Amino acid sequence: MSVKSIGDYSFTPKDKVENFHGNMLVYMQWEKHLSFCAPMAFPLPPDMPFGDLVAGVLAPAYAVHPDSENVDFEKGEWQLNNVPFTPDFSKSLQENGLSHKSVIRVRTPGLEGLAGADSAAG
Repeated sequence: MSVKSIGDYSFTPKDKVENFHGNMLVYMQWEKHLSFCAPMAFPLPPDMPFGDLVAGVLAPAYAVHPDSENVDFEKGEWQLNNVPFTPDFSKSLQENGLSHKSVIRVRTPGLEGLAGADSAAG
């Protein structure tokens, strides 16, 4: 199949950190819980403690899922930008290595989606 180029495609991105009023955009995904089809995006202050992110943002965002009442995010298996990491819940997002447009993923051992229906192997 041939492709026809439209030429130079230059533009100023709208999601630059300067446009978030001191916050940074952070994407979060609870792995194996396919009721949520994609990571959620949140504008968060860099100095927010990681524990506040989990308790005040992540837990409420996923509270509608039936597994949420059994989750212990502190025992989760975390990734930051596709690299395993162990967050320090008392330190800020920035101190934990997060930056604008970081992607956080967490797996919760023992919780594999609705009735173990995870279809994302591995």
